[in-house]
Amino acid sequence: MADFDNRLMRGQAATTDTVDAGLRAHMLRVYNYMVGALALTGAVAYGVANTPALLNLMYHTVMTSGGGALQPTMLGWVVMLSPIALVFFLSFRIMQMSEATAQATFWIYAALVGASLASILIVYTGASVAMTFFVTAGTFGAMSLYGYTTKRDLTGFGNFLFMGLIGVLLASLANMFFKSPAINFVVSILGVLIFTGLTAWDTQKIKNTYYMVGGDTAVAGKAAIMGALALYLDFLNIFLFLLRFMGNRR
Repeated sequence: MADFDNRLMRGQAATTDTVDAGLRAHMLRVYNYMVGALALTGAVAYGVANTPALLNLMYHTVMTSGGGALQPTMLGWVVMLSPIALVFFLSFRIMQMSEATAQATFWIYAALVGASLASILIVYTGASVAMTFFVTAGTFGAMSLYGYTTKRDLTGFGNFLFMGLIGVLLASLANMFFKSPAINFVVSILGVLIFTGLTAWDTQKIKNTYYMVGGDTAVAGKAAIMGALALYLDFLNIFLFLLRFMGNRR
């Protein structure tokens, strides 16, 4: 009887080790996708910002009372709005795609985001962009680690953050007309807090999705892409909101 119990315990331990190893491999795959997408976004942004011909296709300079301001051309608007369409396309159609198609769509999305963010490297100094990136990386890393290790269920926390996110989006749209510095300041603070919290929530959700998927490698591969997309958006939004505070304009 004791030998049977020992075999049972060893079997359970082996199963736990297998699950933990699989989860670690899955999370590593998610983070590799995310880091690769960020690297691609940065490379494309740098390339467009330092190629006058491409920059002129996407932006034109409009003189204002405060000096020159970059305004998107028609092509610029297409490049800026295309990533939004691709996010919805991936979200609703990924289960009907092959994993290779989903990956290609993800990389195209990251490249288009990079092209749309090229103006940041023109407006802000390189030092402030780099500093903001490293602060974002530290914040993101800490919150993602918390989401991965915590035993607390963050589901209710995530629902609360999504309601806050809707409020931030509505306030941002309203401020396009009011152009209030006070609203912009509050929205920026809330944006940093909300996406910092969503980083932990999304990380835990990626773990839970892996457990639900089980041994289905095809679904797990697509889940890794969607998980990477969620974390990529969290990182990017923390960076953009922080840049409003930390960025020094040229």
